[in-house]
Amino acid sequence: MKILSWNVNGIRSVSGKGFLAWLREESPEVLCLQETKAHPGQLEKTLLEPEGYHTFWNNPKRKGYAGVAVFAKEKPVSCEKDFPSGGLDTEGRALIVKFKSFFLINVYFPNGGMGPERLAYKLDFYDKFMDYVDGIKNRNIIICGDFNTAHKEIDLARPKQNEMTSGFLPEERAWMDKFVSRGYIDTFRQFHQTGENYSWWDYKTRSRERNVGWRIDYFFVTKKMLPRLKDAFIMTEVTGSDHCPVGIEIR
Repeated sequence: MKILSWNVNGIRSVSGKGFLAWLREESPEVLCLQETKAHPGQLEKTLLEPEGYHTFWNNPKRKGYAGVAVFAKEKPVSCEKDFPSGGLDTEGRALIVKFKSFFLINVYFPNGGMGPERLAYKLDFYDKFMDYVDGIKNRNIIICGDFNTAHKEIDLARPKQNEMTSGFLPEERAWMDKFVSRGYIDTFRQFHQTGENYSWWDYKTRSRERNVGWRIDYFFVTKKMLPRLKDAFIMTEVTGSDHCPVGIEIR
């Protein structure tokens, strides 16, 4: 079973760059999208409901901002747009999808780079999110999306130059350490231990051409799911966004 995750930086933008053809060719059982930046009413049916998929969307009231989606071949048991306690996701940042054998959580974590207030919001979102997932009794959990933080020095090309940049701040990385210590496993690092593997590159500096990037898009699984994990990968050859897709295969 192949599950992919991609911050598309605008679903309408990437749709003009071969998105649907790519989806047909890859044919994942599940595709999770972040930063869709579009309400359903703004999309053609072929994009809103691609053939062969059940689709779920979560968007904020503000148009052209954030938003996540899940495309699934198998109809899930349920899909929630906010966490059960309510009020955590007010910006269209999460979908909690329950399949027969596992929970899948697609999350677009906030960017903390727009000042102290947004950094505080990001860190609060992190903490509330961890409280939520820690409380799920069924530990067959897959968590994917844009975490907006590179965890280790190996996860970005220029760690020393970015120590005071949001996305690599000590407090953001400390949360990632805490998250991993709770038993959430970085799937990519189960198969790949080398550097220069990134999922985001800055458009403005054309950094993708030089592979000066960051790995901020992840799949995490709980220990209970680890025996089912067959592979984890980054699809650096796929263009159309400043991010590329990442994925896993499970049994």
